[in-house]
Amino acid sequence: MSDTGDAKLERKLGNLAMIWRHAVRYPGRIAVAAIALLVAAAATLAIPDGFRRVIDRGFAAGASGDVSQHFAYLLFIVCVMALATAVRFYSVSWLGERVVADIRRGVQTNLLRMEPRFFEENRPSEIASRLTADTTVIETVVGSTVSVALRNIVMGIGGIAYLFTLAPKLTAFLLIGIPLVLVPIVVLGRRLRAMSRTSQDRVADVGAIVAETLGAMKIVQAFGQERREGERFGGAVEDAFGIARRRILVRAFMTGIVITLVFGSITMVMWQAALDVAAGQLSGGTVAAFVLTGGLVAGSLGALTEVYGELLRGAGAAGRLSELLAEVPEIRAPASPVPLPAPARGLLRFDQVTFHYPTRREVSALEDFNLEVRAGETLAVVGPSGAGKSTLFQLAQRFYDPDAGAVLLDGVDLREADPAEVRARIALVPQETVIFAASARDNLRYGRWDASDDELWASAEAANAAEFLRRLPQGLDTFLGEGGARLSGGQRQRIAIARAILRDAPLLLLDEATSALDAESERLVQASLERLVEGRTTLVIAHRLATVRAADRIIVMDHGRIVEEGTHDSLNAEGGLYARLARLQFEGLAA
Repeated sequence: MSDTGDAKLERKLGNLAMIWRHAVRYPGRIAVAAIALLVAAAATLAIPDGFRRVIDRGFAAGASGDVSQHFAYLLFIVCVMALATAVRFYSVSWLGERVVADIRRGVQTNLLRMEPRFFEENRPSEIASRLTADTTVIETVVGSTVSVALRNIVMGIGGIAYLFTLAPKLTAFLLIGIPLVLVPIVVLGRRLRAMSRTSQDRVADVGAIVAETLGAMKIVQAFGQERREGERFGGAVEDAFGIARRRILVRAFMTGIVITLVFGSITMVMWQAALDVAAGQLSGGTVAAFVLTGGLVAGSLGALTEVYGELLRGAGAAGRLSELLAEVPEIRAPASPVPLPAPARGLLRFDQVTFHYPTRREVSALEDFNLEVRAGETLAVVGPSGAGKSTLFQLAQRFYDPDAGAVLLDGVDLREADPAEVRARIALVPQETVIFAASARDNLRYGRWDASDDELWASAEAANAAEFLRRLPQGLDTFLGEGGARLSGGQRQRIAIARAILRDAPLLLLDEATSALDAESERLVQASLERLVEGRTTLVIAHRLATVRAADRIIVMDHGRIVEEGTHDSLNAEGGLYARLARLQFEGLAA
C-alpha cells in the first residue's frame, strides 16, 4: 500500500473521483439535493431584493398600504429558503452516510480477498484506522463540504450577476479584489494539502498504537511497561498535535488574509457607494441590497477557502482508501479453475517444492521438498523451530504459492484450482485458537455457517465442549468476549475442535493444540482430537512428541528438508534428530 500518489491529480482534487463514483449510484438523491440547493441559493439571493423593495417602495411617501405585501413577499422567500435548506441538508447527509457505508463495505470485501503477505507488509491496525478516520473525513466531505462548496459557488456567481444589475461600477470595483483573494488560496492551499495528509497519517499512527497496546495489555502489565507505552502513545499524540497545530495555523492565516482582503474591498466599495448616494446616483434600497448581496458574495468566497482545505483532506482520505480498493490479490482463482475431483479423498502432495517467505527472501523455508500424505493417513511433522513445519500448512491452504515445484490436493495443482474450493476441503485446528467477539453459536458455526442447532450440539459433544457450553449463562447465545476472554484455554481449544468437526472436511491440519494446556484440559482435548482424526487425512504439527506416538508416520524436518522418516519406535532406534528431541523432552519431564 503506497503512501505516494500522483501529485498532479491531487492538486486537481482528482482523488475525489472515487467518492463521486460511489455517489452517482444514487442519482435520485443527488437530483433532489441539487434542486434543493439551487432553490435555497436563489431564495437567499432574493432576500436582498426583498429588502430593496421594502425600503424603496414600502417606506416611500404615500405607500403605506403596500408595506404588508412587500413584507409578505420577504417572509415567503424566507420560508422557501428554510424548506429548501432542510431538504438539502437531509439529502446530502443521507448521501454522505450511504457513500461511506458503501466504501467501507467495498474496502472490507477487497481486504478479505487479500493473501497473508499483504497484511505482513501493511499493519491491520493502520488499515482499521483508515476505515474509521478516513471514512469519517469522506462523510464530512460528501455530507457537508461539497454541498457548502456548491452552494457558495452558486451564490457567488448569482450574487455577482445581481450586483451588476444594481450598480455595475461598484461591482467592477468589488471584483478587483477577487484575484487578491485567489492568490493566497492557491499558494497556501498547496502547503495545506501536504500538511493535511501528514496530519491524517499521524492520527492513523495513534490509532495503530492504541490497537496494538490494548490487544497486548496482559503482556504490557506483566512486564511493567505501562509507563513506557504511555510515553510512546504520548509521543505519537504530540506528533499528531504538532502537525495539526501547524495545519490549523496555515488555515487560520489563510482565512484571516482572505477575510481582510474581502471585507477591505467591500469597505472601499461602500465608500464609493456613499459618495454615489450623496450625488443622487443610487437609491437607499439599492445600496441596502448591494450591501447585503455583497456580504453574501464575500461570505461565499470566504467559506470557499475553508471548503478548499476540507476538500484537500477528503482527497487525501479518498486516495488512501482508493489504494485499498485497488489492491489485487496475488492468490486468486485462475480464469478457468480446474475442479477438484469428487468424491474428495484428502490426498496431499508436495512435489519438489522450494519456498521463501516474501518478507524473508534470504531464508529458504522449504528446499526441494517432497512429501505425500496418503488418503486417510495421520502424518506427524516434528522438528526444531524454523524447520518449515508451519509452512506446510500455509502452502496447503494456498495462502502462498511455492517459488518452485507444486502442491497438489487430490491430484490437482493448487494454482490451477479455486482457492475457495481448496479451503472448503480443509479443516484447521490452530495452536493459538481464534475466538471471535461473538456468541458461542456463531463461533461454532464458523466451521459451517448453515449448521443446525442439533449439528452444533453434536459437534460440541464430540469435542467434549457440550458440558461447559450448557453451563454458560445463555447457552450457545452467550457472548464469549474479546478473543474468548470468558473461556479458559482448554475451552477455547475444544470450541476450535468442534468447529473443525462441524466442517467435516477430508483433510485436517492440526497444529498441536495441547502444548499450553494443563493436564486435565489436555486429556479432554486429546480425546476430542482422537475423534476428529477418524476417517480423515491428517497432517499434525507436533511440538510435544508424546502426542505423536500413535501417528501412522512421522517425518522430521530441519532447515526446510525431511531429514528422517518413520514411526516413533523406529526413529528412536536410529538415534538421530528425533531421538535427540525426544530425549530432551522426556528427560525434561522426568526432571
